[in-house]
Amino acid sequence: MHDPELVFAELALKEGDCFLDMGCGPGDYAIRASEIVGDSGAVYALDRWPDVIEDLAAKAKSRGLRKLKAIVSDISDPLPIKDECVDVCFISTVLHSLSLVDVGGIIFSEIRRVLRHGGRLAIIECKKEEQNVGPPIDMRLSPEQLEDPIARCGFEKEGLVDLGYNYLIKFTKKIEIY
Repeated sequence: MHDPELVFAELALKEGDCFLDMGCGPGDYAIRASEIVGDSGAVYALDRWPDVIEDLAAKAKSRGLRKLKAIVSDISDPLPIKDECVDVCFISTVLHSLSLVDVGGIIFSEIRRVLRHGGRLAIIECKKEEQNVGPPIDMRLSPEQLEDPIARCGFEKEGLVDLGYNYLIKFTKKIEIY
């Protein structure tokens, strides 16, 4: 549905980074991120479905990706990740299936907790326009629907990238000065 090389160019991952893939599904992004960050980095791949996580863990092991940790976790619960250790948090086509009114504050506050100062949040969602692919249009989230709840949790919008059927919206964790 979109060019993964464009996505990874926008994520700007580098060797040694820590990448968090929330709602990782089969783990294609987590595997690619693990190849980029290498053995000096780390990748956490979270999904609530145990069979998906088992398959991803087996895939990572077969490819020798020792720093990819596949974890069963519901992203609307507290994240099983320590404070301020993540450089890039990534969520691809997951948020439209949740009620941001109910769980958005929890999700984005937890992301803020685990991100390092200046850490980045990148979200891919389907455009809110009629297409033959993706979820029903009434479930889709426009970039504007994401901006306010994310900004309220201490993030600043960094950019918006057109991916064809989808878009990638990027945020940076604001550094608070007391």
